[in-house]
Amino acid sequence: MYRKLVLDNGVRVVTERMPTLKSVTVGVWVNAGSRDEQPSQAGYSHFIEHMLFKGTSRRSSAEISREIDALGGEMNAFTSRETTTYYVKVLDQQLQRALELLSDLFHHSRFAPKEIEKEKQVVLEEIRMVRDDPEDLVQELHMGQVLGRHPLGRAILGREKTIRGLRRQDLLNYIVTYYDPGQTVVSIAGNFDQAHLDPMVARYFGKGRGAKTNHANGRRPPDVHGGVLLRKKRLEQVHLCLGLKGIAAGHKDRYALYALNSVLGGSVSSRLFQEIREKRGLAYSIYSFLSGYSDGGMITVYAATRPKEVDRVVDLVCREIRRIGIKGVERKELERAKTQMKGSLMLSLESSHSRMSKLAKDELTHGRHMSLEGMLAHIDRVNEEQVFNVGRQFIRLDSLAITGLGPLAPRSLQSYR
Repeated sequence: MYRKLVLDNGVRVVTERMPTLKSVTVGVWVNAGSRDEQPSQAGYSHFIEHMLFKGTSRRSSAEISREIDALGGEMNAFTSRETTTYYVKVLDQQLQRALELLSDLFHHSRFAPKEIEKEKQVVLEEIRMVRDDPEDLVQELHMGQVLGRHPLGRAILGREKTIRGLRRQDLLNYIVTYYDPGQTVVSIAGNFDQAHLDPMVARYFGKGRGAKTNHANGRRPPDVHGGVLLRKKRLEQVHLCLGLKGIAAGHKDRYALYALNSVLGGSVSSRLFQEIREKRGLAYSIYSFLSGYSDGGMITVYAATRPKEVDRVVDLVCREIRRIGIKGVERKELERAKTQMKGSLMLSLESSHSRMSKLAKDELTHGRHMSLEGMLAHIDRVNEEQVFNVGRQFIRLDSLAITGLGPLAPRSLQSYR
């Protein structure tokens, strides 16, 4: 059962009781990510995420690690372009201890200068790790190419220069600006007693007062740029991203575009997987995906292939994009895509962690709960005409952006430049 509560300080608490489970997951979501940083702050959101595990006024970093292990649970965090999330998953009888621990990290982290200097080296290693993973790197390059100087186009991890130069006070100032109770959502899913939960959440997350300003209102929609970006690197394969303009996460046509993406490259029965991998053996990895933000989005196709097959793979991808943009999808394809979407959605929501994430995303994107039954009904209502209209509007090669990384031949993708 879903429930929403707004604490006196403005923190929104969204909960869903799942009595058949023995676990409960608590997430604290801050409506601030890498897109909210100034260029001189690139990487601050992600760095703060790291620092919240490095000791509080009550616990050292080692004590935090030992305590979560003693609870038999899992604690972690992640940063996206629009949010920063801290979560803990434990057995239901450990809920109060988990809430207290997460609250301590969130409100009382010390940001000790010695820990900051040590964590700088950890984050720099993380940046190097991305550079060594061509699939991650080409997608990061692609975001920068397609979105240009827009904040969404910057790497979440930041740049070496900003990480090396950041200071303790910079991080504390950033927290004062963005970690506002009014921009915080506490999301809880799993097995719990609602009557006991409400006062616990108020005790641990109800302090302080929310500001009246919403920094998210200052976000500006991105423009999508086409063109070709090629980056040579000594690899066995060439890694490719092809990008088109997409839609915002809350757009009314999102279900039709989800279905279109499933037909294009979002599943093993998709056109791209069947044409490029199964029929021709040109790639092991080939897929498409949607990236939806509060005010815009992208459709991206990723593929990795032998250097001599780059032009052929790009031509085949463009052919399928063109076909969908002109003719739409067939009824059998659409029904198969809708069945796959519904199955994937239902299976993805079987854990307390996935339900916790959905609750928070619904609140931040729509300001309300989207029931599973309602989402399934939306998928059922998608028809061929809707998909055709969405394809004609968004699946257009005149704004195509292509990014290539690897041992590219001198004349690769000449016809697209």
